[in-house]
Amino acid sequence: MELLLPKLGLIVWTLIAFGIVFFILKKYAWKPILNSLKEREQNITDSILSAENVRKEMSELKSENEALLAQAREERSQMMREAKETRDKIIMDAKQQARQETGKIVADAQALINQQKMAAITDLKNQVGNLVLEVSEKVLRRELSNKADQEKYIQQITQNVELN
Repeated sequence: MELLLPKLGLIVWTLIAFGIVFFILKKYAWKPILNSLKEREQNITDSILSAENVRKEMSELKSENEALLAQAREERSQMMREAKETRDKIIMDAKQQARQETGKIVADAQALINQQKMAAITDLKNQVGNLVLEVSEKVLRRELSNKADQEKYIQQITQNVELN
């Protein structure tokens, strides 16, 4: 058991050695160790604050991104509406132009038909006039004294005349 219990001299020399080591550590090591611990604590605190700030900035950036995305969607929707309106306007203009051209074509066709009709009527009048002249000429050449014979001759001529 003697080995387990230290002697008084060993305890004194151990206390003196501990005191010297304690004094040397206090004089030269405690301040740098405490300063480095404070610096490390400060760095950790700064890192936590920096991380917090970064988290806040990321949150703000996320909300800004969402706002930009919503704005982009709105602009896309606006552009789609404008494109649809432009398409509808172009279609409406094309239809209106087609109607105008159709109306012009119909009007031109009617004018041509009327012109041809008038030409046909004029031609018919000329032919009728020529027929009347021919009949009158033939009637006058044949000077008949009898009225009944004249009427008979006129009917005979009109039956012989060919219409063009």
